[in-house]
Amino acid sequence: MAGLGMRDIKRRIKSVKSTRQITKAMEMVASAKLRKTRGRLEESRPFTRAWKQAVLGFLGELQGTEHPLVTPRETIKKTGYIVIAGSRGLCGGYNTNVVKQAWEHMQEKKATCVVTVGQKSWEYFSRREVEVPRSFLGLAEVPDFIDAQEIRRFCLEKYQAGEVDEIYLVYTNFESTISYKPKVLKLIPLDEEALETCFHTDKSLMEEEQMRHEAAVKDDWELTIYEPSDAEVLGRVVPGYLDSMIYGGLMESAVSEQAARRVAMESATSNAEDMIDKLQLQYNRARQAAITQEIAEIVGGAEALK
Repeated sequence: MAGLGMRDIKRRIKSVKSTRQITKAMEMVASAKLRKTRGRLEESRPFTRAWKQAVLGFLGELQGTEHPLVTPRETIKKTGYIVIAGSRGLCGGYNTNVVKQAWEHMQEKKATCVVTVGQKSWEYFSRREVEVPRSFLGLAEVPDFIDAQEIRRFCLEKYQAGEVDEIYLVYTNFESTISYKPKVLKLIPLDEEALETCFHTDKSLMEEEQMRHEAAVKDDWELTIYEPSDAEVLGRVVPGYLDSMIYGGLMESAVSEQAARRVAMESATSNAEDMIDKLQLQYNRARQAAITQEIAEIVGGAEALK
């Protein structure tokens, strides 16, 4: 029995070592992808921040202008969501946290529909009988700006057609390699709530009161005249703002996913090493017990021959 136990332990040690090799390789791959996507994120953040600041100042100058993308609708019959999650697992609680954040926010709304980005987002909401008018499942791990434009075009068509009355973006904001939190950003209409969520999801922006003051207080020589009309300019500026916000959400989520996967695989590798140490100790004890038993049998047999 002792020999059989030792064989089982050796088999298990071999299995855990194989798993450790896989998790270590996945950790290295995730680290390489994290460096690549984080570099692109750092390049895109100034672009996204500039759009936020520009739109804030723009709306400050055009206060009171009536436009479908700015003016809230009197009755909110249906709310649309863009929920960004990953296409694969093995990344800790990354996917679970973002879809649960979206689900909790949706409970406050009367009727909802979800444009899912990523396989895990689609799987979560399709099981809950939520209306999913479209899914974006084939996005690369490093998203492109054209992906954000395609998502924006579809959602904006739904909004302008009156099928939804407001749209939120749910994504994971990357703060550091060990800190990434799901965020909810209101995209349209660009009302007070949308501006507040814009500030709350970006700590790098100036204080809200200061930005509002700078946007509202202008000298006479700084007055801007928009041609052909304020509404026409809004119709062209807001889609660009939406593109930048969606692209920023895609990039933040992509980096967060790789960081979460690297941490998860690092933890799995560490756990595998601990398990190997425990199994090795168990194997050594079983081996020592087997040797002791054999010695006892030999000594007992020698005594019986006397």
